[in-house]
Formats: sequence, structure tokens, C-alpha cells
Amino acid sequence: MLRTQSRFILDDHHRVTLLRGINLGGSSKVPTTPNGSTYNRNLDEFYNHRSVSFVGRPFPLAEAKEHFTRLKAWGFFFIRFVVTWEAIEHAGPGIYDQAYLDYIFELIQLGQTYDLVFWMDPHQDVWSRWTGGSGAPGWTLEVAGFKLRELSEAGAAVVHQVYGDTYPHLMWPTNYAKLACATMFTLFFAGADLAPLTTVDAVSIQEYLQSHYCNAFTELAKTLASLPNVIAFGAMNEPSMGWIGLKDLHTYPFLLTMGQCPTPAQSMFLGAGVSQKVPLYQQSVAGFKMLGRPLVNPKGVTVWEDGCLWRRNGVWGLDASGNPKILHPKHFAVVRHRPVKFYPDYFMPFVERMAKAVRTALPRCLIFVEGVAFMPDDAPHFVWPQNGPINAVFADHWYDPLALATKSFRKWLAYDLHRKRPALGSQKAQESRAEAVATIVKRAKSSKHTHVPVVVGECGIPFDMAEKKAYRTGNFTEQIAALDASMRALESSGVGFTLWNYTSDNTNSQGDHWNAEDLSIFSRDQCTGNGTVNDGGRALAAIVRPYARYLAGVPLSQKFDISKRVFECVFRHTAVEAPTVFFIPNYQYPRGYTCAVSDGTVTQDRVKQTLTYHHTPGMQDHSLVIRDATPIPSSSLTGSNLIQQLCADLSSVEFDEDDSSDNETIPEMPHTYANPPLTISNHGPTVSCTHKGQLIATHSDHSIIHPVQGHSMAEVREIPASGPLGRTCVVVFDAAGLPRFKLRKRRFHREIRILTSTLQTLEGPPRNNSFGSEPN
Repeated sequence: MLRTQSRFILDDHHRVTLLRGINLGGSSKVPTTPNGSTYNRNLDEFYNHRSVSFVGRPFPLAEAKEHFTRLKAWGFFFIRFVVTWEAIEHAGPGIYDQAYLDYIFELIQLGQTYDLVFWMDPHQDVWSRWTGGSGAPGWTLEVAGFKLRELSEAGAAVVHQVYGDTYPHLMWPTNYAKLACATMFTLFFAGADLAPLTTVDAVSIQEYLQSHYCNAFTELAKTLASLPNVIAFGAMNEPSMGWIGLKDLHTYPFLLTMGQCPTPAQSMFLGAGVSQKVPLYQQSVAGFKMLGRPLVNPKGVTVWEDGCLWRRNGVWGLDASGNPKILHPKHFAVVRHRPVKFYPDYFMPFVERMAKAVRTALPRCLIFVEGVAFMPDDAPHFVWPQNGPINAVFADHWYDPLALATKSFRKWLAYDLHRKRPALGSQKAQESRAEAVATIVKRAKSSKHTHVPVVVGECGIPFDMAEKKAYRTGNFTEQIAALDASMRALESSGVGFTLWNYTSDNTNSQGDHWNAEDLSIFSRDQCTGNGTVNDGGRALAAIVRPYARYLAGVPLSQKFDISKRVFECVFRHTAVEAPTVFFIPNYQYPRGYTCAVSDGTVTQDRVKQTLTYHHTPGMQDHSLVIRDATPIPSSSLTGSNLIQQLCADLSSVEFDEDDSSDNETIPEMPHTYANPPLTISNHGPTVSCTHKGQLIATHSDHSIIHPVQGHSMAEVREIPASGPLGRTCVVVFDAAGLPRFKLRKRRFHREIRILTSTLQTLEGPPRNNSFGSEPN
């Protein structure tokens, strides 16, 4: 089992363990039965919240081998497994879905076969599906007095299922500031103090909600107690402080301003059926622009079964004219004459309670804790307390804010949320991203004596950039660049992380099946049927990368150059005898790799994709450099290797900006280069590459090439005269889908002849056409 020591996670051999993995999965937020995808507008099914099933999330047991094999091959040995409270206890308080618990047990037990370890993530977003997100069962809102069907009309929540297909990007987080979600989090963490008149079954509503939450996930922990590959449990995904600590109920308290943005006071009045003119914002090129103050809830719909909870607890009432009025403006800011502090007063006691509960079944599990998300700078930010739970890990989230908000990426542009200004220039932009991750590391240190490890719980990019252009063209260059920038920022701080996310049923049209998000690194719609483990992967050139899994010392630096495919690691030796183990993916090094070390010996295992490094004990600092192998020998230049070698050779050719003086005739496709024969032919919309009579690969409509008979993916793409160079050119893409070289069509054919002439010299004259005849 793993344990923490200062800022590191150690294995049983005392090696520093760098946890790198994936969130599994995006659609686990919604039920399988009935279809819980948020685009599904069957509202009768949506509001029938007790009769659902999450069995089959993240995927059916029959698909486990496929997906676990893929994740292991990509180096994701650490799985943040998404489980919602609703999935366990949807039928009613204290009624657990045993079929779902049994399903999870079987799935995670299968994960042992693939060396996968699991972090159980009690996941929620803006409290529940009926408040615009995921997480809590519907009955939790009902015990607080809410009428679920009225929440949207009264402005208490904005929900994809009700809103429809035009649901704006990143609209869902604004629910954190709206009545339903803000009320539920306030009650969950501080109901005993802030709503003392609200009780359920003779206990405070805070106690009622927290006890059911902790008991439900303790039931999950008991189910998994016999599985050694369950190593961690989260406290809660992206918790919210609700209105706890708010000093001004007449000011919008949230970071994102989009759609209707009522103040807390307006939210309370709206929920009670009192119409309000609420600021309405829309995202624009210049940021968020206010469009006006339309009247919200004009029909006077109330969301409460028996009157407003906050009015009963004295927060507001009516003036002499019958108009709503805040009676106690400091109600959420001061308790018993003392200023409220969310983290020490309410959040950390909950974390301690949750840790104690799940550790009754999993006594050695790590506890992952994250702070409140989407809060403005003047809100309190989480800093690790000196007396936090033992064996705990700080697991805040980080996304490149500009890439996430705009669904686009520019290497030279980033946005500094802390300083509220852009970072211009490639170097400054990357430094800004790295600094954002470093800030998370700083928050994990409460004093010089207390520093806990950091594993960034979520990070990733939207794959539907540029209005889903990559899905039409097959070119994921922008996504690759965006993910590489994010991963380099994470690697610069030496933290572990779990990417968001892997959704087994992702589609190009509906994404991750939740609130129009599309962040999955896998999609069925990217599958070509080639039968390889990489089929369906998105932007793998950035995702599947080398890293140190177990270090016999303290990491000093670790970085990967995606363009040169050079991996470097430096660490300082501690009193550890066990070797250092690296994950070195065959995806990045299909022809093998060379390894240069400062000392000691290394052992490669291409099947397990590992490199084991036995350092020299007498030295303190150790370094390792991995490079792509030297060009493959002529005996291997056949079939699938040829296109990869072609890419590598062409990448060294200088691009001639003006070759108009070259009067050489440009051959038309199809064209064959003889001895050894390489044919690039164009049959209508399909282009095929043939070597010595063997069909290597094909592609259609300028999409990513479809390898044939298990050949590695590569592409030779002809861009028409309207292309980026202003005239017909050829772009060569390597096995990872990266553009390695582009040049005019005339120059391309000239370099092909040079290459094939070289191959002829290396291979000798053809022998009786033993590789088959050229196609007609």
C-alpha cells in the first residue's frame, strides 16, 4: 500500500511514487437506465429520480478488457473512479443499490489483472442532476423542501434537460450561485448553525445529509474492502461553500458571470415566487457582456413545498408594503458573534468525518481532498491545515482557463486568473500555466513543518475545438498542442495528475453525455476498426508520454519534448535500494529508443513498456535521457515501417519557399516510384499508399489515415491549391498524427525519388518480384 511522507507518496520500497492516470468516466455522472444523458429531454424520466440504475457506468463488464487494456497501454495505471451518491442511494434514504455495488466490485476486481489501482471519487457537480450537475440523490432536495419540477422556471437552477440543445458552454457552473445548489451546500456543511429551525427526523438537516452521505460511501468502501487495488478515497469532488461566509447578500458572489446572475437575496425572493429583474450576461470576444435585466419568474412560481426555508430561519421577510426585505444581512457571515470561516469551521470537520468513516473498511487508504472551485479571488482559498488527516493528498483541479473557456488554443497566449491579465508570448504563456500549477503545490504547504503531496485531480481540454473541426478533418494538431502545454505545466511542478477524462461511450455529436461537455481522450467515433489498442484515441501524441512511475529518490526535474521525442529525468538518490522504474510507451518509440544515463545500468522491457534503472549508490544525483532510436536498418524497411521512415527522412528537408524556377513536371496521382516500388494513388476521395504491392494504408476525405492489417498510423495528405501555402502542397503526418513536414507537391515527389533510390541501394536489386505486383 501507499503512504505519504511530507510532499511525497511512497510505495512499500520507500520509492517516490508519481501517480499518473485518468478519470473514469465522464458519463458516470448520469444513469444508464433510463437514458440519463443530459441531452435527453424526456422530463418524466428525468424527474422519476428514485427508479434509476447506474450499472454499466463507466462501461459494461463485457467491455472491461478492451478499455482496461487500452488504459494500461497508454500508461494510465491510476484510475480516479467516478461514483455519485445518487448511484448508490437513489431509491431513498438508507436504501442502497446492491446491484450497482456488486457491479463496481466486479469491475475493479478485473482491474487487478491490468495492474490498475483505484481512487474512489465521490463525485458531484453543483449538487445534483436537478440543479444542473450530478451527485446527490433527488430526495435530498425534497427533504429540504424543494419541488424539483419548479426549480428551472423560478431561476433556482439552469438545467440542460430543460434548457435544450442550445445549452451554452460552461453554463452549468453558474448553478453554484443559484438558490437550489447554494442552499443545499449551505445546509450540508453548516445547516446546524445557519438553518437551526430546519430538521429532519429530529436531527439538524446538516447531520441528516452528512450522515447519509458518509454512510453511503462507507457502504461502498465495505464492498471494496477485500480489493488491494483500491488505494484511495476522495472526500468530495469540487465542494462548494454555498453562501457560507457571505457578507453581502446583494452582490453576485461567483467567478463566472453567464446567463441569469441573481444575487443571493434575489435568489431567495425568486424561489418564494417574487419576480425579480436579474442581470443577464452573455459570453463575447471581449469577455462577459451584460445584455440587460429581464424579469425572471414572471408567473410567480414557488420552489418550496411549505414556504421558504430561509424565511423561516429569519434571513428575510416582508416590509410594511409587503415587499421582500433582507432582515439579517450578516446571517451567513457571523455565527454566535464570531466571523464564519468555512474551511476550519465546517469543511475540515466534514473531511475528518468522511476519512474516519471510509477507513473503518479501508484503514490504509489515502484520503484525497480538494478545495472549493470557481470562486473569486476575494473568497477564502483552501490552504492545507497543520492538523489535517494523516495519509492525505491535496487534489485540487487545474484547467488551462483560456483553452477551456474558448475551446481554442494558442501556444503564445494564456490567461492569468490571479492577476486578471493575459500572458503573451510562447514562453510567458507557458510560464503562466506552470505558475498556476505551482500555486496548487504552495497551497498544500501550511508551514515549513507541514507539506502534503499533490495529485491534480482533474486537468484536460475540450476536444470539440474550433466547432468540432478535427472531427471533420481528422487533424487533432490543435488539441495535441493544447494538451502538451497542459501536461508540461503539470510536469514542471513534479505533481501527479489524473486527466479528465475517458468516456467509453463518447460520440462526436453528444460528447461525454453530460452538459454538452466533450473532454474524453477516447471516442467510438474516432475508431477506425484497425484492431489496435490505440484505435479511438484522441491526441495521443500528447497524452501517451514517458514518465517516472517509481523513483529511488527525490524528483528534481522531468520533461518530455513532444517534437523531438526526448525524455529527460533528474532525481536525487535517497537511501532506497529498489530500482527506479519508468513508463516508456511504444507509441512514442515504435522503432525503439536509446537511453543515456549518468551512471548505473538500465533494462528495457518493450512488452511491459518499462525501463528499470539501477543507479550507482555512491552518486547523489542521477540523470536519464531517452531518445528515439536511430534510423532502422534496411532489412526492416518494409511494409508498415516505410511510411514511418519516410516521415523521419522528410522531416530533415529544408522547405523551399519559392521553387517556381524548378521546371520539373509535377506527376499526377496515381504515381509509382520503382525499385523499391512505393505507390501513392488517388481513387476518388480515397488515397492509398502501397509498398511492393502491399497496401499499407488508406485515408478518405482528408481524414486521419486508416492503417491496414495492423500497420502503424501515418498519413501523406495532399492539400489543394486553396490550402495554407496558397498552392498545391503535400503534408506528411507521422505515426502519432503530428505534421512532420510540408512542401510543394513537386518537391515532395523529388524527395520520394531520392528516398526510394536510397532504399534500392540498401536493399539491392529486386528479387523475382517476391513482394507481389503493382496494382493497376
